[in-house]
Amino acid sequence: MRLALVSFGVNEFSVLHEICVEAGHFPVAYAYSRSMRPRMPTDAHAVATIGQILKEMPPAMDFLLPGSAEGLGQALAGYSLDLIVVYGFSWRLPRSVLQISRFGAINVHSSLLPKYRGPAPVLWAIRNGDPHIGITIHRMDENFDTGPILAQQGGITLEDEVTPERLWPHIRPVIRDLLPVALERVSRHEAGEEQDDADVSYAGLMEPEFSLIDWSRTAREIHNQVRTFRFMGQGQGPIARVGERWLKVLRTQLREAPGVRVECADGPIWIVASESTEPPASETRGLR
Repeated sequence: MRLALVSFGVNEFSVLHEICVEAGHFPVAYAYSRSMRPRMPTDAHAVATIGQILKEMPPAMDFLLPGSAEGLGQALAGYSLDLIVVYGFSWRLPRSVLQISRFGAINVHSSLLPKYRGPAPVLWAIRNGDPHIGITIHRMDENFDTGPILAQQGGITLEDEVTPERLWPHIRPVIRDLLPVALERVSRHEAGEEQDDADVSYAGLMEPEFSLIDWSRTAREIHNQVRTFRFMGQGQGPIARVGERWLKVLRTQLREAPGVRVECADGPIWIVASESTEPPASETRGLR
């Protein structure tokens, strides 16, 4: 099959490409979303990532940087595609794009669907204190992560110190196991298994209020809040008022550790890494 790969990072493009080639298929183009939403300015993270992808991508591979989902469809239309393989693309793809290729599109999603449909499944798993995540490969339709399942596997551990770099070595082998199965099922015209809507949960982007720590919540909830931000990127953390100071909280511990002890709803938590910061512009009444 002739394939287009649509993804968000060097590691992700690389593993998709390797697996597809090993399975006897032919990637002909990469596509990358240069902003979180269509028709928005290119963000700084995208600029850096684009350079990394260009440096590592195979020779003669086309690299598409659409400004909109419609533009992506117009660009892909000329490749005579059999299948579009997506992993972590930020935009909802309309039917006009999904119908360009002979077999439609499949998506690699970092949860055991129908749990955590949406753009941030790993963040919500960390936020909720889940001990594990899974990978699902499913057919794509016009909604987020609702299409029939082609392959699925759980059991990927979320460590307490989880970061993208630490998690990727555990995700990669699961994708290597599942994607060949999904590609084979697509080539045999298998529809896949319908999802059970009774078990649906949604994993949207974090709400603005999540960037502020509320000490009236439990220590575990706050610890997971800090872990969620750490997964978003180095130097990321929610902010909190501690005494008379405002801190960006970078790491916490639930057991006694060198640092600042703060009382939560059900007991103490220890701030073991933080930075001074300015108080938020939003209302902070009720925090202490």
